[in-house]
Amino acid sequence: MRQSAVKLQPRSPSRRAELQALDDNQLVTSFLNGTTNAFDILVDRYQSRLLNFVYRTVGDRERAEDLVQEVFIRVYRHLARFDQGKKFSTWIYTIASNLAKNELRNRARNPLVYFQTMTSTWEDEDRPLEFEDSTARPDDAFERRHLRELVEAGVRRLPAHHRQVFVLRELEGRSYEEIAEMTNCNLGTVKSRLNRARAAFAEIVRPAM
Repeated sequence: MRQSAVKLQPRSPSRRAELQALDDNQLVTSFLNGTTNAFDILVDRYQSRLLNFVYRTVGDRERAEDLVQEVFIRVYRHLARFDQGKKFSTWIYTIASNLAKNELRNRARNPLVYFQTMTSTWEDEDRPLEFEDSTARPDDAFERRHLRELVEAGVRRLPAHHRQVFVLRELEGRSYEEIAEMTNCNLGTVKSRLNRARAAFAEIVRPAM
């Protein structure tokens, strides 16, 4: 990912370990109380996950990096407004979700349509989905890779509002309540979109299965 606009501060290994032991909301409190390095830990904690999420949503790696950069800029500027009675992860994913949704909306207004498949730029350790099988034979690697590519291509073909809830639920493992808050939809809408996304995804991948 491109170098963050928020400069990381030098820190000792022991102090870094202390900060890493804190949960998200404790890091927010620590940062607001003047421990600037606490924000660095939040960046470390969420950078890869957000990049995976946004990339899966918009389908453009370089643009996803820009959007994640913007997420952290907004978090840094508005962290004092964060309601610490809520989960930080929900808040930051909501910001990322809104930016990704705006990106797709802007593309829809543009006659240039982006056709980009979800391919080999992720690192395996960053993937929420696990396709590995410890009992599999070496010659099963091709089949696993094919399955992974099939899933990624199928997700990319979903309509934007269905793809968003599908990624959040099936790939990120978010709860229905979190998805509703992130997407600013009620639970009924989330469940309806997810059901339709699952049905559409099944239709997309069925011929290849």
